Amino acid sequence: MAFTTFLAQQAAARYRSAGRMTWKWAEGKLRGDPVFMGILQNRLIRDGERVLDLGCGQGLLAAWLLNASEQYAAGKWEDPRGSAPFTPPYKLELRGIELLPRDVELAQHALGGQADIRQGNICHEDFGQADVIVLLDVLHYIDYAAQEDVLRRACAALRPGGRLLLRVGDANAGRGFRWSNWVDKLVVFARYRSWSRLWCRSIPEWTALLESQGFKVRPLPMSEGTAFANVLLIGAKQS
Repeated sequence: MAFTTFLAQQAAARYRSAGRMTWKWAEGKLRGDPVFMGILQNRLIRDGERVLDLGCGQGLLAAWLLNASEQYAAGKWEDPRGSAPFTPPYKLELRGIELLPRDVELAQHALGGQADIRQGNICHEDFGQADVIVLLDVLHYIDYAAQEDVLRRACAALRPGGRLLLRVGDANAGRGFRWSNWVDKLVVFARYRSWSRLWCRSIPEWTALLESQGFKVRPLPMSEGTAFANVLLIGAKQS
């Protein structure tokens, strides 16, 4: 936990000039959300890969990955797993697409020229080519047909053997899902001042959808330490 806190503090420092609220929110999110360390520990992003983060928000994943690589290069890297050492990925090509202009501005300022963050709607933007495409807590904000189209285009953008990292809530998970669903609705209201339907699925339904788009799927629980019911679905594109 101490190592996660250290990495979170260092990565969040990129947002310090945006004001205390933004800076401390970034630190809390990076420290408290298990997906960031989970991506590192499970080697889900590897050296030299082209990474596209869809719905990237303020660029927290890019800040996290860049900071991890910088800490390792500076000799400040510790091994969180003791007997199973790993190193963070380096020399990544980082891109992101985000709908909200304010979040894009914050991401661009925090990341400088180390990542290409652009404003756009993932339902319409060209994804280019990538080795890894990341969708963290994003797809349930768009309708079912749009979800399918985004996943189809993501599969087309990935090289054979490339990976899709899709975190979703499990609609069959009872109280944990209801809690996360309510939080997500509050987020929508806070940003847009309106209530909106969320387009959720169970893990078997998400898995079937990914498989229909050409992915081999491996689920990884990703809500440790939270009250949510999140799962990271790792989809490997079949050649």
